[in-house]
Amino acid sequence: MALDGIRMPDGCYADGTWELKMNVTDLNRDVSLRVTGEIHIGGVMLKLVEKLDVKKDWSDHALWWEKKKTWLLKTHWTLDKYGIQADARLLFTPQHKLLRLQLPNMKHMRVKVNFSDRVFKAVSDICKTFNIRHPEELSLLRKPRDPKKKKKKLEEAEEEALELEGPLLTPGSASEILYIGPVKGSIYSSPGLYSKTMTPTYDSRDGSPLSPTTAWFGDSPLSEGNPSILAVSQPITSPDILVKMYKPQSLLDKAKINQGWLDSSRSLMEQDVKENEVLLLRFKYHSFFDLNPKYDAIRVNQLYEQAKWAILLEEIECTEEEMMMFAALQYHINKLSIMSSDNHMNNSEKEVDEVDAALSDLEITLEGGKTSNTLGDITSIPELADHVKVFKPKKLTLKGYKQYWCTFKDITISCYKSREEAHGTPALQMNLRGCEVTPDVNISAQKFNIKLLIPVADGMNEIWLRCDLEKQYAQWMAACRLASKGKTMADSSYNLEVQNILSFLKMQHMNPDPQIIEPITTDINPECLVSPRYLKKYKNKQPGFVRDLISARILEAHQNVAQMSLIEAKMRFIQAWQSLPEFGMTHFLAKFQGGKKDELIGITYNRLIRMDASTGDAIKTWRFSNMKQWNVNWEIKMVTVEFADEPSLAFICAEVDCKVVHEFIGGYIFLSTRAKDQNESLDEEMFYKLTSGWV
Repeated sequence: MALDGIRMPDGCYADGTWELKMNVTDLNRDVSLRVTGEIHIGGVMLKLVEKLDVKKDWSDHALWWEKKKTWLLKTHWTLDKYGIQADARLLFTPQHKLLRLQLPNMKHMRVKVNFSDRVFKAVSDICKTFNIRHPEELSLLRKPRDPKKKKKKLEEAEEEALELEGPLLTPGSASEILYIGPVKGSIYSSPGLYSKTMTPTYDSRDGSPLSPTTAWFGDSPLSEGNPSILAVSQPITSPDILVKMYKPQSLLDKAKINQGWLDSSRSLMEQDVKENEVLLLRFKYHSFFDLNPKYDAIRVNQLYEQAKWAILLEEIECTEEEMMMFAALQYHINKLSIMSSDNHMNNSEKEVDEVDAALSDLEITLEGGKTSNTLGDITSIPELADHVKVFKPKKLTLKGYKQYWCTFKDITISCYKSREEAHGTPALQMNLRGCEVTPDVNISAQKFNIKLLIPVADGMNEIWLRCDLEKQYAQWMAACRLASKGKTMADSSYNLEVQNILSFLKMQHMNPDPQIIEPITTDINPECLVSPRYLKKYKNKQPGFVRDLISARILEAHQNVAQMSLIEAKMRFIQAWQSLPEFGMTHFLAKFQGGKKDELIGITYNRLIRMDASTGDAIKTWRFSNMKQWNVNWEIKMVTVEFADEPSLAFICAEVDCKVVHEFIGGYIFLSTRAKDQNESLDEEMFYKLTSGWV
């Protein structure tokens, strides 16, 4: 369709028109249009569709400018305003494309995602389809490549093998899901609704999914075949799966994994994501808001799965006692998951009293707490006073712990040589605001240590506290954790924190006189419940003996959790994961201003930590609550953070775009503004203001 104008001898038109080349990806066809710079994008698409003369729904299509890596979505803008000239090549392509998502449970799903939306919005739509509340906690991550495996075909073959473990789902752009499994090609709708008033998705008594699965998937093959594909854990079927999967060997490997986080403020196409590419959907920010088992069936299960794999793949450190506790919880969850599936296959309905259900939910919700029967004096702040052993580790020292009479008031610990001197000048005093608190516990050895890294002008002072009893340890550890955040024991969360610590310790206890009802020959499959590191401890022993030994230890630990319901066991697993010293730490390789070598920057929900790259020891900690502002010099890729009462922090990111680190800081600040009285809608613009920067 040519525009009016005078054609010159060289073939050009004298009316200012020129030829715009476009490729229609659906038809694999190149098309040229004569246009002027004043025609708007909507007009270009209209003329293109008219010229194609193909009966098809083109409503999802848009123009993509390959050279500039940008979508031309403002249809009222002219070609001149976009800066498009005759040398530009545009693609006319669908905005929604298939993506292969690996969920936290390691299952793959083919999902139709809007490649023109910013990643933050795309993740929100994915979570809405899968019925996962608070999508702001998740994001997309590129799959890490194992440097030991150079053959791409081998990796792809392993990837396909993992996919075959479960059926593949394909949520559509709005409400379509294609089920590729026993009933191929079945298409059905998924309302994707989630709110605080939605139908409960868990049975409050046994934690199994309620039978009306239409609350999640509508009238679908899933409600008949396998309704628990997303909400119920599926056990690892073979130890070979663990062997094949990538395991970070060092802190530097963990830092390299975090290079793969996508930019939340840019679209998938802008970040060179291809159709059918594999991306990982993961909980990015370890700050889980309003985690309610009544409404979060899928969210709780996927969180449990992410925690489970983090422990099995040794992405987070834990002691042998903790590993056996995690293994026992896994074993218990696997058993109950199979039982609940069998029960619901037989359509066994349960009548649940609403009051009992509400009470049950309150007991197992992580953010909840039990109220005491008697109210204390709300004007007084609780204090601790007891004999505590104190140790100040220094190089080339042989001195051990020294016992003091210690008092814990507000956020300060004062140490006296004796109880009688408690009214005088303390021999040692520590203000714990902003300190690092790390547990060092060994139940079998009756070791209950608290490691404190206290910020001072030139770095960190290291102090170790040793308690004699579990209750004493729980009280002092809870007080230290609150004090590090600037809170006292008067805070409402103190008693709950004490109970959580005691519960965590109790689950690690080994029964001195175990009465294992189940025989060792049970199909417990310990190789699928314990990380390879602890299996290697027994490498010199006979394989059968190792299997029986570990199975016996898991069954022994299982006695401490055997009475838990399915949902309570999952919540306990998540809670125990959150109690590990390294929980929620995201590492990046960085070079600090004034430093001569590469170090690590660790980011958690409330602080930044400067760390030794080889040992992982904390060198200095800065709290977000003490932060005034943070900026990025985009030319030299330097992040600068300013604080209220201490020198500013500046570092250059190594091997990763500083935008990723900038987004982590802004993302955690954004999450800290959430409140329970808010509605379910997200303030996207506020998120972009805090995380996008000015590039």
